Amino acid sequence: MYLGIDIGSSSSKAAILDEDMKLRSVKAVNRGTGTDGINAVLSQAFAEAGIVRADVRFAVVTGYGRITYQGADKQITEISCHAKGIDYLTEGVATVIDIGGQDAKVIRISGGKMENFTMNEKCASGTGRFLEVMARVLGCELDRLSSLADRATKEVSISSICTVFAESEVISNLAAGESIENVARGAHLSVAKRVAGMCGRVGVKEKVVMSGGVALNANMVKAMEEVLGVPVAAAPHAQIVGAIGAAVLAHELAQARRE
Repeated sequence: MYLGIDIGSSSSKAAILDEDMKLRSVKAVNRGTGTDGINAVLSQAFAEAGIVRADVRFAVVTGYGRITYQGADKQITEISCHAKGIDYLTEGVATVIDIGGQDAKVIRISGGKMENFTMNEKCASGTGRFLEVMARVLGCELDRLSSLADRATKEVSISSICTVFAESEVISNLAAGESIENVARGAHLSVAKRVAGMCGRVGVKEKVVMSGGVALNANMVKAMEEVLGVPVAAAPHAQIVGAIGAAVLAHELAQARRE
């Protein structure tokens, strides 16, 4: 068996491949680096695959918490793992938009290899953290933000780049009588516009897919498609793409050792 681990800032993910490159388990736990999330997700993944740790021939770790994790054979960057994971899951993808809890990445790929990329890791705007803040201000659970935005009748512009200022802007809009649905829609479009700027630096080629936990938000995928003007789809197992790519690389590295 071959294990891929992705330790993010807000969640831990694991994927297990067998010798025939078939997925035996994919799991995610909403607890990230610095927590017991990695132990919890590995326990769930091993149980689903019906294996124990000793059955793993090779393990690769990626993500925000990879540097401090000691339980893998190799550490590999998120960029490489997402490229591999997307190529394994979906044919013909040329552009990957990965929006996580603390950063966002746009990756151009070909044949499972990265051609070009850009990354935002210094500001919460354009990330899942921005949407978490917006959900808190609107008084809803994060997983309800998408359905709220679906009921919007217009877009409320959120122009502030800084998340702190954007929070104040949203509070002012609500105080002025704007509906939470319209503000929720504005929040999604605000993230989409930030990420579209990153796409411009890399150059967007179709087929475009989204990965990362934010890709589970259907209205976010819709907003990204509207802003870019090209079809955008959520990747299969969107939240676990990095871990799947890590498992694919674990398989490849193990095979290379045999040769």
